[in-house]
Amino acid sequence: MTARTTRENDTMPGGGCFRRSPRPTGAPTGRGRRAVLAVSVAAAALALSACSETGDLAAYDLPSKAARYTFEAETNGVSTRWEYVSARPAKGDAPELNPCMGDMVGDNKAACRPEPLIFLRYDLNLALDNTAEADGTHRIEVVAYYQDRLTSPPRVTSLKVETSYDGGKSWHRATSKNAGTNTFTATIHHPGRKQAAQGVGLRITASDSKGDTVEQTLPTAYKLR
Repeated sequence: MTARTTRENDTMPGGGCFRRSPRPTGAPTGRGRRAVLAVSVAAAALALSACSETGDLAAYDLPSKAARYTFEAETNGVSTRWEYVSARPAKGDAPELNPCMGDMVGDNKAACRPEPLIFLRYDLNLALDNTAEADGTHRIEVVAYYQDRLTSPPRVTSLKVETSYDGGKSWHRATSKNAGTNTFTATIHHPGRKQAAQGVGLRITASDSKGDTVEQTLPTAYKLR
């Protein structure tokens, strides 16, 4: 996995493990907040990567005021890019059953709150061999969700589905519609099997009521039969 996080107009290093980054330009000395990118994908990466158990947890000193951040991750070819607004929380907003990453970095006195990252769950409506029929229409369902928190998370307001049949060289927009709270369906028009020899790629873009966004690309989501 590769993970990279940036503040707008800042550049931070990437790589196979999480690396410490310099204080963002203009961060107020003595008033910075200790923040950890404690999201499911990042936590999983620590176990899957070759990082050692110490010194590889990503922790940054960030300004307390609200700013827009970008977090990019790539796992097994699936790339995800989040953009979201984050500020120092005034009080804790994490359930007791979900321990704060701050406890792992010695900052357990700080208020803990999950970052408002949009995650995506798919029902691709596939056969037992993980394929779909070629040369016809196909419907999938995408559910957006957030990490557990005590307060209500934002509401996902829009979701766009694009497909590729040539390994990501070109993309075609599918027809999508709202199917309930944070739930969307999309109708995909499959070409013949020979025209999609590399399988069907998916690119999903979603945004919520707070302006947070996610773009996730699955180069080969499934094959056609």
